[in-house]
Amino acid sequence: MNRHRTAASVLLAAGALLAGALTAASPSAAAQSPTSYRPSHTAGFWTAERMRRATPLDAPAGPGATTTRTGATGSAPSAPSGPPVRVAPTSASPTAFPQAGGAWTGGGAIVKTSGRVFFTMGDRTASCSGDSVTSANGSTVITAGHCVKYQGAWHTNWVFVPAYDNGNAPYGQWPATKTFATDQWAASEDMNMDVGLAVVGPLNGRKLSQVVGAQGILFNGGYNKKMYSFGFPAAAPYDGTKLVYCSGNSGKDFLLTKDHGLGCNMTGGSSGGPWLQDFNEATGLGTQVSVNSFGYAFLPNRMYGPYFGDEAKAAYDRAQAS
Repeated sequence: MNRHRTAASVLLAAGALLAGALTAASPSAAAQSPTSYRPSHTAGFWTAERMRRATPLDAPAGPGATTTRTGATGSAPSAPSGPPVRVAPTSASPTAFPQAGGAWTGGGAIVKTSGRVFFTMGDRTASCSGDSVTSANGSTVITAGHCVKYQGAWHTNWVFVPAYDNGNAPYGQWPATKTFATDQWAASEDMNMDVGLAVVGPLNGRKLSQVVGAQGILFNGGYNKKMYSFGFPAAAPYDGTKLVYCSGNSGKDFLLTKDHGLGCNMTGGSSGGPWLQDFNEATGLGTQVSVNSFGYAFLPNRMYGPYFGDEAKAAYDRAQAS
């Protein structure tokens, strides 16, 4: 068995979110490019209440551990019958470094460039995090690979909601016209290459970067950096309503991947959120070099994110040229 596809082996610290039974994935996925997909989208599908009711779903597992995670065979828990319980995230100063996880209160560009990603995954609704990045088309969002394709199927009803705020979309919902993944993620869901992207259509005649701005992006930038990670975790002690961050000195995974590692307690729903080096707390701008991807069950409070190498750049180049 491919060591990067041990889906029953690790409980993620960061994953997509489950919300309930809805539409099935499009059967036309197999006829599309193996590394990109044109997702269908139903106008008005993502109501404020539907977004609020999203609950965590374990996403891809990291390789090589022995702890069994829930939902590994597709039997993920269904949405609760009542409103989800809201638990306030840990309070934190945006100037705290290192920071293991807390609400971002510093303002700046990151508040608008980052957001939640919503999509249907098979017969369920789900959510991740994402970020607007600089691109030739001015309309590119980067996220985790499992946030565009998982267990062999591309997601549908895919939208990006920048500056998401407890069911509100202050800058609108941006449906994807096409989603992308690295060749390695699309082919075998290789955890080293858990990178996905989406090109979103214009809203009211304006491109995404014109409305919310964009973070810079860097490939082959090396390891061991001062890093900030952002996302919208939804499992306790977080509730998915606000932007959360971690900060610290990153290192290379010493176990089974070539990912970056960072001390961080973000939970399910933060997958796909940006990792930024050279981040300026005053402006909220930095250079994106990874995304929230997975955690090892036996290493609590540590997040891992894929290294943006040539493979990630190739996927990015396909997206920005679309």
